[in-house]
Amino acid sequence: MLPQILRRPDGHQLAYAQVPGAGPGLLFCGGYRSDMTGTKAVALEAAARQQGRAATRFDYFAHGQSSGAFKDGSIGRWLDDTLAVLDHLTTGPQIIIGSSMGGWLATLAALSRPQRCAGLVLVAPALDFTETLMWAQMTPAQRSTLEREGVLYEPSQYSDAPYEYHFKLIQEGRNHLILDRPIALDCPVRILQGMQDPDVPWQHAVRSIEAFSGGDARLTLIKDGDHRLSRPEDIALLLDAVWGIA
Repeated sequence: MLPQILRRPDGHQLAYAQVPGAGPGLLFCGGYRSDMTGTKAVALEAAARQQGRAATRFDYFAHGQSSGAFKDGSIGRWLDDTLAVLDHLTTGPQIIIGSSMGGWLATLAALSRPQRCAGLVLVAPALDFTETLMWAQMTPAQRSTLEREGVLYEPSQYSDAPYEYHFKLIQEGRNHLILDRPIALDCPVRILQGMQDPDVPWQHAVRSIEAFSGGDARLTLIKDGDHRLSRPEDIALLLDAVWGIA
């Protein structure tokens, strides 16, 4: 099925898919170099159809079927995309669901539009990942390569294509760091985190849940869970978390 298109003011196109229904709607924010055809995004849409609920999934700039060159992407750009989808494609309160990098963007979107966020459901949320999970974990040689060449290529366990990390991403990401202060949101927050996650350590999820200042924040640790949390039993936990807020 061909995606629908949201045109941005700069001429770029954001691909999205949407089903109508009752609110609060579900808005899914994918991970770094992921897209809206992933297991969690599709499962959430299918569950929303069954429940008669509205649901929206989309591809950020330079992801999936959206236009743009990946080297030109940044946290700020992808946040702008998320807010554009929230503002122009959805109505009323939304449960914003974010996976990995999408967890950071979902949280930033909720902070920008608190009146539109009925709740946050975050899967292995990579809050501040450009600084805490990338830059802070790099060797001096990797940092030197990034600073000198502007890009670093590393093998990916999820794809034949290597991960590419751009120095611009890390530099611009510093404008959006949120773990250095309380995250002031009153909406319910649910975090699902695998303890076998090689990309986002479960300790990072503990630090993240501690940062949320609201009282209704819960962390579920899945002892044998990986980063994707896309197994049937993981999807069941995700749906339980979503419908528990709804």
